[in-house]
Amino acid sequence: MCVNERRRITVPPHLTHSSQAAGGTVPPDTTLVFDLVLLDIFNRADQVQTKVLTTPKDCKRSVVRTDFVRFHFNASLLDGTVFDSSYKRSQTQDSVVGEGLLIKGLDEGLLGMCVGEIRHFIIPPFLAFGEKGYGTDIPPHASVVYHILLEDLHNPKDDIIVEFKKAPEPCTRKSVAGDYIRYHYNASFLNGITFDSSYQHNKTYNTYIGLGYMIAGIDKGLQGVCTGEKRRIILPPHLAYGQQGAGKDIPGSAVLVFDIHVIDFHNVKDPVQVEIGNKSAGCNETSEVNDFIQYHYNCSLLDGTLLFTSSDYEAPQDVLLGGGKIIDGLDEALRNMCVGERRTVLVPPHLGHGEKGAGIVPGSAVLRFELELVSLQKGVPEGYLFVWLEDSPVQLFEALDINQDQQVPLEEFSQFIKQQVSEGKGRLKPAQDADSVITDMFKNQDRNADGLITLDELKLKSDEDAEKARHEEL
Repeated sequence: MCVNERRRITVPPHLTHSSQAAGGTVPPDTTLVFDLVLLDIFNRADQVQTKVLTTPKDCKRSVVRTDFVRFHFNASLLDGTVFDSSYKRSQTQDSVVGEGLLIKGLDEGLLGMCVGEIRHFIIPPFLAFGEKGYGTDIPPHASVVYHILLEDLHNPKDDIIVEFKKAPEPCTRKSVAGDYIRYHYNASFLNGITFDSSYQHNKTYNTYIGLGYMIAGIDKGLQGVCTGEKRRIILPPHLAYGQQGAGKDIPGSAVLVFDIHVIDFHNVKDPVQVEIGNKSAGCNETSEVNDFIQYHYNCSLLDGTLLFTSSDYEAPQDVLLGGGKIIDGLDEALRNMCVGERRTVLVPPHLGHGEKGAGIVPGSAVLRFELELVSLQKGVPEGYLFVWLEDSPVQLFEALDINQDQQVPLEEFSQFIKQQVSEGKGRLKPAQDADSVITDMFKNQDRNADGLITLDELKLKSDEDAEKARHEEL
């Protein structure tokens, strides 16, 4: 007979109790009729019967003793009667293999399984629940059938596993503890089911490395990365969310897989990084604070995303260096440049747009600038409107007083200053209307505001600064 087979067996008297009665119910010389159904069958020589239904193509690791596994199952008796199912509980069965926490047949049958593999087991009772059975659902001496899907496995001794997907060349710097990193990620389980993704949130995940702000495995796995690198980090649960899991999406004791794309990272101590691409050998004049310059630029993120470019405008960008009109890192990067020079510059966020970003610039983003200095107008020191490039006239008032009437109106003052500039003897503050600058200079000297400068009123700015310094010393 086979399991679940039904038979009617008619037994003549000479194959029953013959002429003797049996108890008080079977008279002598009686033909007996048995209606039978075979529920189970086993032999003491039986072993676990294993049938592999599906197995993944790329199996890098299989179950060994002392591994911790998470699996789904349907369990039935040999006649098909279901007595348990992890699917009905919406929760995997979790256990260590080979330590006696499972019935012997499962401990044996799970060995060698890969994540995603499905196996069908028939387990004889002496490797299952034995002669006593279990509860009301599993009778004594019952063979049991398990349909197993392995969801997860790890060993308590496991460390993180790092698989390199893309390593950019060259990599001039790798991340270390204390760096601030921005990265995209897809997070999944070993069975490939995704439970979170920064791409779905449409923003990077930003945090410090090595300071305990992330789960331990990610904190460790993000050290030693390059900007632009892609890597896979596989985390055992004791370096992820542990036995408790997290929320409704991450079950307890789950191995997690993070596919990481590093956008950028920096350290709060990072300076502006300058790489000079082209510089004239005959350059003898470079940009500095208070100079007025024009420049071309491309501004992008480190992943290549273009944010801004001067090509969108008819004229180059212009700025007075040190005037606070551009981000500090760019202002610094534009100094000590020659006209025609080209540079590639990396600006960390604390010298850029900071943690909050600005417009389309993400928070905490490292910016890449490609710069070319187009023109340069030398400036004047802070607080000055005009500087002499040669020694000033010994008799300055007489030089200003063109008609020698012992007083200098704005017209004479303006004519004199413009002449010094045109002859290369002096320089006005750049990036402002020359007449406005000269008018301000005149007002500074016209101390009684009567529209005329006299000999007693005239005093050089450098002399005023020296006199002020002497007073401060006193």
